[in-house]
Amino acid sequence: MRYICSLLVIIFITACGYRPATHYTRDVLGERIYVDVAISREDLENSVLIKDAVNQSVITRLGGKLVSKETADSGLLIEIGSITFSPILYNKSGYITAYKTKVSLDIKYKTKSGNSDSFSTSGEYDFQIDENEDGTTNSIISDGNRFDAIKRASMDALNEFVSQIAMRGIK
Repeated sequence: MRYICSLLVIIFITACGYRPATHYTRDVLGERIYVDVAISREDLENSVLIKDAVNQSVITRLGGKLVSKETADSGLLIEIGSITFSPILYNKSGYITAYKTKVSLDIKYKTKSGNSDSFSTSGEYDFQIDENEDGTTNSIISDGNRFDAIKRASMDALNEFVSQIAMRGIK
């Protein structure tokens, strides 16, 4: 019975003309993509984290291949706008127990055919700080939490970019 229901859902989705955002994004950017993340000397660690997140997103979210500049269908230049950590939750003793990370990216793309555009996107990620048994917390963000939060917020910003590019592909 589950098999039949799953088959009916798939037939319905394909019959109504549904196409994933990746399809439209590929129409705009192509399959082979060159990625260049501007490395900031002041923020070297975060630049590397964002480059890893972008590369992962190009492969998984866009379904593209990372290639050299010479063989690419399009190129992405990504610069870090800002990275902020804001406390969003306090426990009853006044200690910070959760933060919101916000990453702003400036993304420019250019295709072989000469089309280009730029976007400013932002992504967010919320995470908690572990409480001690006595109800206190170490309000300092650990490197592990910081790295993970920046990576996830960057991926959220890139998802916004993919959505904007997909809208261009629909037109």
